[in-house]
Amino acid sequence: MLKYRWKCLCLLVIFLCLVFPCLFALPGKKFRWCTLSDVEQRKCSHLARSLQAVLRPNDPFSRVSCVRAHNTMDCMSKIRANKADAVSLDAGEVYTAVQLYDLAAVGKEQHSGGNCVYAVAVVRRGTLNLYNLKGSSSCHNGARWTSGWNIPLGFMLSKNLLYWDEEQPLTKVVSRYFNTSCIPGIGITSPNLCELCQGPKSYVRDKNHFCETSSSEPFSDSEGAFRCLKSGSGDVAFMDHLTIMKLQDYELLCPDGSTAPLTSFRTCNLGQGPNKAIVTRGQMHRITKKFLTLIQNLFGPNGKQRSRLALFTSNSFGGKNLLFQDSTEKLQILSDDVDMTGILGLDYISLLKGLGHEGISLDHSIIRWCCISAAELRKCEDWALNVKSDPLVCVQATSLTGCIEMIKRNEADAVSLDASHAYIADRCGLQPAAVEYWGKKNTHFIGGFPQIQEICSFAWHVDLHSLYALAVTKRNMKAVTLPTLSGRRSCHSSLYSPAGWLLLSKSYSPAAYENYFWKGCMPGAERDMCKVCMGWEEDGRVYGRCSANHDERYYGNMGALRCLIGDPDGRSFGDVAFLEHHSLWANIEYLEKSGWAYGIRPSDFELLCPNGERAAMTAWRSCNLGLIPPNVVMTRPVITAKIYDFIMKSQNSLEADKNSKFQLFKSAEVYGEGDLLFKDTTSCLLPVGQRKLHDILGESFVYLADSIFDCTQAGIYSLWKHFHSLLVAISVLSLLIQNSISLELFLHINFGRLFL
Repeated sequence: MLKYRWKCLCLLVIFLCLVFPCLFALPGKKFRWCTLSDVEQRKCSHLARSLQAVLRPNDPFSRVSCVRAHNTMDCMSKIRANKADAVSLDAGEVYTAVQLYDLAAVGKEQHSGGNCVYAVAVVRRGTLNLYNLKGSSSCHNGARWTSGWNIPLGFMLSKNLLYWDEEQPLTKVVSRYFNTSCIPGIGITSPNLCELCQGPKSYVRDKNHFCETSSSEPFSDSEGAFRCLKSGSGDVAFMDHLTIMKLQDYELLCPDGSTAPLTSFRTCNLGQGPNKAIVTRGQMHRITKKFLTLIQNLFGPNGKQRSRLALFTSNSFGGKNLLFQDSTEKLQILSDDVDMTGILGLDYISLLKGLGHEGISLDHSIIRWCCISAAELRKCEDWALNVKSDPLVCVQATSLTGCIEMIKRNEADAVSLDASHAYIADRCGLQPAAVEYWGKKNTHFIGGFPQIQEICSFAWHVDLHSLYALAVTKRNMKAVTLPTLSGRRSCHSSLYSPAGWLLLSKSYSPAAYENYFWKGCMPGAERDMCKVCMGWEEDGRVYGRCSANHDERYYGNMGALRCLIGDPDGRSFGDVAFLEHHSLWANIEYLEKSGWAYGIRPSDFELLCPNGERAAMTAWRSCNLGLIPPNVVMTRPVITAKIYDFIMKSQNSLEADKNSKFQLFKSAEVYGEGDLLFKDTTSCLLPVGQRKLHDILGESFVYLADSIFDCTQAGIYSLWKHFHSLLVAISVLSLLIQNSISLELFLHINFGRLFL
């Protein structure tokens, strides 16, 4: 009986130890902090003695030990192997710790500016700018660190200063770009990336600190990168702004090629990233959070025992940034339900994935193009079968805004967007890779050129053609004019589209949508602006009604024209359609030929002009609602060059293949819908080069878009909250225009205030 009881007791103890890890803190078990240098070990030991002095002997944190590690990777290994419990790491290494070492972040360092750090490039005054760094010598605070590696390389890749085809390690690309470097933690694959480092060398592992992320490497961390620059070893230092000192002999390199004083880091930087965070093993979450809360309450800036130890000060121990950054003001304890996106941010995680922090996987060797409907998916799959460049994979979202989200989350790589959605994508951190050229391929060139790339190269010096936004009605609807559309039915290509939504808001009174029209079809909207929509029918059931993709038969330019004509049974039609002038004649011909409507001709339609008159369809140059900028291929900044390279190879190979029946810029005849993936009027895709999206869209379009759109901190569009305010504001436009009040003055006074 006694033997049986002992067995049960042992099983109970084992069970409790597994289920309640807090029991580790019984007398004799110590909380273990991982340290990276002898000076950090001294500060940690002082922390342990201070805790022992102020806590009761039976307190679980009265016994703390300091575990000396060789470098940050060694710390991660020790924590995973239960040989240490916690350490504070750069955000880039936090991602590595979570993804590759199965650790978890439980706290973040906060500074006077919050949780973020600015990545800056520092040089001696008057020596370099960001666009002539090739061949220089560089100092970095750490390999795969936020401000010394991730953000600078992301910036350089986005500006095409570096080209990385991912068939080789990124370190090789960097080693060819810089002459010599010190990038602590980079490894031995590219010796010149460690050539400037000064740490002690030894064949004994524990004594070798050369080019390691450890305080024993003098050029490690941001202090070390600045030391590398000041010593004359390097020409440029990539580091965080927290280490910047007020020195007259040095300056910052700005993204526009200019320079600025060191104090201008908020306006002259390569980008922002998350600050350092504390990581631990999964089962140590609560214990580590309790430990961080305790030491902060005791030894933080407002701590009860701060006279014994200043937690965020290191000078007295002979070093800087020991255990935590010296600039830290507070440790933020993270909630249990926070995920990596909440800790590091969506943009930063996408950047890390793009830089291959999880290793170069299959996703890095393919291009993932975003489609929004079954029709686009069919065309994309045909493209993938015919392309002779990088492998193409087709992924599907339910709308263009959905594609923006997928690209942000690194679930897709590229999509061609109309001007409005390109504006949204730009506000949300994406970048243009190519632009659709809508001019004729050969009319500007005597004899033409043998390759699209040559035409595209020349076309930048011609003009980026724009499209016209039109209001179209049936010729027999004589009472329909722009001033008399109130209470009528409207057809729009989609919500947020330039012709069917954005430009409409500045041209005339009916732009009040729900408050002005009786009902209509604006795919992606809701309520009355969906009542005319029809979706698609299968087995007696209707699907995709009012969806912002081709599953709604009234979506896009072809769809708005269908809506104006009405369905084949003569129902569900509108009185006016707002669409683009391109392919209009071809779309009318296609709808007649496909059986949607019999006997229709372009002469059956007329244009509505802003002056209240009507005109023939051929008068679109003088009777229109405004110009629409070209569509733009948008992607994440770090893979801009990769996407552009794929596009150029793809369209050149398709142009050269005379036997291929697939046409990248034609859709309706084969797939039953127009403008799939790209506009059918596209001649070729042009490189963006150093141009910003603002230059492509034009100042007047961006000014209008600035008045209407907004983007959330998370980096995804947040437009619905402004939609009803927009309707109210635009309703007032009718009164203003009738009274000849300046539209520009109204936009400046009212829209600028409404949408802040």
